[in-house]
Amino acid sequence: MPESRSREKKSTSYTPPPGKQGVKPSPKWWAPLMVVLMLVGLAYVVLTYLQLLVPSALGNWNLGIGFAVLLIGFLMTMRWR
Repeated sequence: MPESRSREKKSTSYTPPPGKQGVKPSPKWWAPLMVVLMLVGLAYVVLTYLQLLVPSALGNWNLGIGFAVLLIGFLMTMRWR
């Protein structure tokens, strides 16, 4: 019985297309800055609620500032490699 043509031709393994050879790792300062931003944002929000060391002239904008710093720290986690 003759063999099918698909057996004659061996398939080669997958080779990725040329271009990006690899993703560059993050700089060494990226992770510490990310953690510091999250901790500073958390401390700012907590100190706002406790009404310590945070100027009350900004009112509710203090929460916005604290959460913005927290958000920047969390957004940095998505780019961390």
